Amino acid sequence: MPRVAIVTTAGTLTVEVEVKRAPITAANFLRYVDQKRLDGVSFYRIVKVGPEFGFVQFGPHTDAKKYLPPIKHEPTTLTGLSHTDGTLSVARLGLGTARGEFTISVGDQRRALDAAPGVPADGQGYAAFARVVDGRDVLVKILDTPVDPTKASNGAFKGEMPAAPVKVITARRVLK
Repeated sequence: MPRVAIVTTAGTLTVEVEVKRAPITAANFLRYVDQKRLDGVSFYRIVKVGPEFGFVQFGPHTDAKKYLPPIKHEPTTLTGLSHTDGTLSVARLGLGTARGEFTISVGDQRRALDAAPGVPADGQGYAAFARVVDGRDVLVKILDTPVDPTKASNGAFKGEMPAAPVKVITARRVLK
């Protein structure tokens, strides 16, 4: 499986991408990496529910020029993957709307993010496609980034946006 080093201002995360089990979502992520569309983006959302529990989100966010077309949804019921600690998934609104906003789970998020009736409203969950294999300490450091309680983005994410976002310097494929 391909590995990607995500070098951030907080340190480096190395992720292993599940190209066989989640081929559509994995290929989408690797296109963002190979086309350098993640270089310079920020971790713009931090949802810390408790110590070492929550998720962080990064991607082009408000930079429309960096987006690729939306992809078909691959639910966890199809791929067999699950939102355990360190799992990467692609954020979405409705089915078939996922693009380049990526979430990393800190702690077991299966109940909230895997496909299941009522989670999210359509029951299809989020498409998991990779996992952190090195740099979990960096992931926790990002989760622990202080948020600005008043900052929001177009009315969304109030209290979930970092006061000083962690930046992605580069995201590149690496050899095992």
